[in-house]
Amino acid sequence: MKTIGLIGGMSWESTQTYYRLINQKVRAQLGGLHSAKVVLYSLDFATIEPLQRNEEWDATAEILSSAAQSLEAAGADFVVVCTNTMHKVAPQIEQSVNIPLLHIADATAKALRQDQVKRVGLLGTKFTMEQDFYRERLQQHGIEVVIPNAQQREQVHSVIFNELCQGITDSKSKSAYQKIIADLGEQGAEAVILGCTEIGLLIQPEDTKLRLYDTTEIHAEQAVQFALK
Repeated sequence: MKTIGLIGGMSWESTQTYYRLINQKVRAQLGGLHSAKVVLYSLDFATIEPLQRNEEWDATAEILSSAAQSLEAAGADFVVVCTNTMHKVAPQIEQSVNIPLLHIADATAKALRQDQVKRVGLLGTKFTMEQDFYRERLQQHGIEVVIPNAQQREQVHSVIFNELCQGITDSKSKSAYQKIIADLGEQGAEAVILGCTEIGLLIQPEDTKLRLYDTTEIHAEQAVQFALK
């Protein structure tokens, strides 16, 4: 079994979900008392968030690259960044180490293509929804991406940072997300990507008619398959 290197803490609310899912999936495949071999580098999100907000991506790249190098030195065989937004600096992280990085958008695109989904809605932080680094990665796999309108994007982003990253789930926010997902369906989305690792804390498959692709679940599954192959 390969050792999985996790860069977490952005936020720790979703990082603990990664850890749980990875271990559950390893046990399901190997049985008995098996669990995953994991090295975790958990960052302080309070130092990362203002850099994101001010779009100081070079500074975030340095922090995450240093974390990846620490994971490599600790014996990790590959790196998993436990957040969608910080894949903005995935190329810099990859260049900083000699071990692979499993990209969350590639894992999600693979799941979409297996299900023959060609047009998908995307929810996430404003950075993930609006910037090219994520949408273009999906488009390279032949998947068309639709996003909410500007007001809805602001609402989705606000709920992520002001509620979900702080462990808060609110019924009004859930209803708002359900409406936004329904609107994406009216734009022709065949399914919706939960493109922030915290959104799965708020919205579950039974909450919407559209099929949901939870990137945390998908990414964790890919990490386990890579570790065991």
